[in-house]
Amino acid sequence: MPIESLNPYTGRVERRFRPFGQAKTEQIVAQAHRAFGQWRTTTFAHRAALMRRAAELLRERQQELAELMALEMGKPVTDGRAEAVKCALCCDYYAEHAEQFLADEEIKTEAQRSFIAYEPIGIVLAVMPWNFPFWQVVRFAAPALMAGNVGLLKHASNVPQCALALEKIFHDAGFPPATFRTLLVGSDVVEKLIADDRVRAVTLTGSEPAGAAVAATAGRQIKKTVLELGGSDAFIVLADADVALAAKTAAQARMINAGQSCIAAKRFIVEKPILKDFISQMKTHLLAFRPGDPLDPATQYGPLARADLADELTQQVEDSVKQGAKVELYGGQSKPGTALFRPMMLSQVKPGQRAYSEEFFGPVAIILEAKDADDAIRLANDSRFGLGGSVWTRDAVRGQALARRVEAGAVFVNSLVKSSPEMPFGGVKKSGYGRELSHLGIREFVNQKSIWVAPEPKTEPAKKVE
Repeated sequence: MPIESLNPYTGRVERRFRPFGQAKTEQIVAQAHRAFGQWRTTTFAHRAALMRRAAELLRERQQELAELMALEMGKPVTDGRAEAVKCALCCDYYAEHAEQFLADEEIKTEAQRSFIAYEPIGIVLAVMPWNFPFWQVVRFAAPALMAGNVGLLKHASNVPQCALALEKIFHDAGFPPATFRTLLVGSDVVEKLIADDRVRAVTLTGSEPAGAAVAATAGRQIKKTVLELGGSDAFIVLADADVALAAKTAAQARMINAGQSCIAAKRFIVEKPILKDFISQMKTHLLAFRPGDPLDPATQYGPLARADLADELTQQVEDSVKQGAKVELYGGQSKPGTALFRPMMLSQVKPGQRAYSEEFFGPVAIILEAKDADDAIRLANDSRFGLGGSVWTRDAVRGQALARRVEAGAVFVNSLVKSSPEMPFGGVKKSGYGRELSHLGIREFVNQKSIWVAPEPKTEPAKKVE
């Protein structure tokens, strides 16, 4: 079955690729394994020079990369350029800090010297999604390569051109070709790759079922995994919040990547006294977003990445309405089988409805009414997900205290949730485990080796001979 670039805006197939066969895949894995033996001996200064060059190329090619994202998964070119620049920042960040993050860590014991050494482990397999086709990959690849590991990328099958473009950037930057390769293979090959002894670890960003499958396979092979899975982030608005700012930011947070982001705000938990005002203002902001051709710089949101994803989201909404949810803002698909999905809002969302318990991966805002702050925290935590969240209040001290009570990998006070190279990124509960980015991210796929040197033996003073 071919791997296709299908333009979700036009419905046209842009390019087709024949999946790699078993022989080619084996050749690439073998080359990567051999390359690791040499790459791990290179200096941090050498790796950093290449990583900085990769950052330069990302900036230089940002328009080209943005156009690929627009064609393959519908991201507006303005957002695509921003994604490429963010990738460059990540490359620069690890070029600058990797040596410090992986420096020997001295530990005081009775030994002459004892310390933790952070050493690379080998091939890291990355199974990546389509929604941020460059950022999701770079946040694994930059720290992995700087640590002395090598990377194999199995990207989502609908973004093959993005996958190959990123491979070319690393190669053009001077990285030995075998240290980073894209594998144009189907999902059926992933289990075989994980079972290969030369593959030492797996990182996956994707759905909960995909994460469970990869974790089960890796567990049988006793291999380290990092999983960044789905999210249904809570956006908590307390009665003392700046409602105008919260509502404007709420619309932005729901519309990130046309709502196709793990950390896009999805559940808007609002205290009762300000609920009607918040809904009214958020609705106005959502209606102001401009849809259109992703290649048009004026477009603010494009289609969903595939028509079947829009169909699935429509079914979730329809089922929720049948179960008692109220439509506050009508939008959605114009007809089944189309990828464009206009913003929607659902209120009166209660337990037992799909909108209450499931992740809605598209521009549907789910409104929940809270009696007070404690009830808001209860609602936020009544989810199997725990990726991100935010708390809105004019009292920053109170906001920080409540943020500690939200079960999530990241909680922002009076700001939308976002990822950055400096802060660790990941979730709890069904949103996964492990961390990307920051010093924690680069330490996920290294051998944290204890080295202990015995103290010098005490010598007895020589006895005087009469």
